[in-house]
This record gives sequence, structure tokens and C-alpha cells, in this order.
Amino acid sequence: RLLEMKEFFPESFRLDLKDERNAFFELCKEEQIWICKPSCSNRGQGIFLLKNPAAVNTLAAQLQSTTACLLQQPHKAPQARIVQRYIHQPLLLEGKKFDVRSYLLVACTAPYVLFFAQGYVRLTCVNYDATSEDLTVHLTNQHMQKKNPLYGQQKDETVWRMERFNSYVNEKFRKTSGLPTDWVFTVFTQRMQQIMLQCFLAAQHKLDCKLGYFDLIGCDFLIDENFKVWLLEMNANPALHTNCRALKDIIPAVVYESL
Repeated sequence: RLLEMKEFFPESFRLDLKDERNAFFELCKEEQIWICKPSCSNRGQGIFLLKNPAAVNTLAAQLQSTTACLLQQPHKAPQARIVQRYIHQPLLLEGKKFDVRSYLLVACTAPYVLFFAQGYVRLTCVNYDATSEDLTVHLTNQHMQKKNPLYGQQKDETVWRMERFNSYVNEKFRKTSGLPTDWVFTVFTQRMQQIMLQCFLAAQHKLDCKLGYFDLIGCDFLIDENFKVWLLEMNANPALHTNCRALKDIIPAVVYESL
């Protein structure tokens, strides 16, 4: 069964498209949190939160000013950004926000050959607070966590292997939430694979088909407190740094197995 977008992807709008931009500003008139991020970027650069109508109005004014400037320079395209509904009730590990970076390897496009790799869990240094202005509370990637003063002493706790995550879920949530044993390696893994495959099929017609073409894609998933799985984004050219203990085992294996 093909999933509907709303089943796995938070409501999102492209700000470089007039119709979607107008639809967002028409919708966003209440106290709710949105996350705004540029496309074709990485490491959390250029990301900010919109927490109230005043912040949205400021963004609208900035975009209107930028659009007016671009009309005088028609050869320049507006910066592509999306706004995505913020999932403010994520599942927490020891009080901290986390997401899961897994991998989709398009190993060949003639014919299509796809592989999946489990990846790892990325956690923040500090406990989660939806009202915090500190981006290191909201964004889990290593580049962002390095900006937190606690990172130096906690960096090895900002990445968990999937085995540790599975054991934690078994111990803390299996009975209270009615989950099957090893939910991480069964239900969650199958859901990630289903979402990745569906995204691949949606983009398949845009891929160049030629012998020797391949791509490793980093896929970021968030689990909310109801154990619903959300796809946050898919990243070309994912970071392959090994700056903490778990990554020194995981990343070389991902690279080796890809090759």
C-alpha cells in the first residue's frame, strides 16, 4: 500500500512558489511552531524556528522585500526554502530529543538496485524544551551539537548505535506503549524502508539512468511520542565524519559496504 504524504511527512510549503507561499501565510495565523530551512544546504545552516504570528509576519515582510528586489534582477532566482510543521511532541531518550539517520544507497540506475542501511541515533546534549530559543535543543546533527558548551564532555552520548536504541525501547516503552519486542528492528525498520522506497519511486523519473551512476542518501526520521514515524528530510552527500566513538565504527562500515 502506498502511503499518503500526511502519514509520514510533516505538512510543508515551498516559499519560492507563490501559491504555496500564500497558502502558508494564510494558514499560519495561530500560535504554532514551524521550522524554516533552505534546500541544498547541510549541517543545519540557515535553519530557524517560527514560533508565533509575529515571527511569521517578519518572514513575510522579508520575502516581500526580496521578491521586489528580484523583479529588478530577473536573472536571479529566489532562494529555495521550505517551512515545515514542527513536531513539538517527539519521543525522548533520557529527556533528550533525537532522530535517526539511516541510509538509502541507489547502487545502480541501469537497472535500479537499492540498498538500506540502519544508520544511528542522533541526540542533543541537553534536555528537550519546545519553548527554548537554543537551536542545539531542536537540531540533532553533530555540527549543531558542537556549538553547545556541553558537547566536549558529552559527545560520545550524542550518537547511539541502533542496538542500544532497540534495547532502550524494549526496556522503557515496550510494555507501557504496547510495542512488540524489538520494535526498532521490526516495525520501525520496515516503516523506514517503506518510506524510502516510496520516495525513490516518486523521484525515479528524475534520475539519470546510466551504467556506473550511484548515490548514497542520508534519510532523517523522527519518532513522536505516539510512535508515529516521520520523515524529516533526505540528504544528498550526507556527512561522513567520525567525531565520536560510535561513528568511528558505523561510518567506515557504511562507506565500505556502499563500495
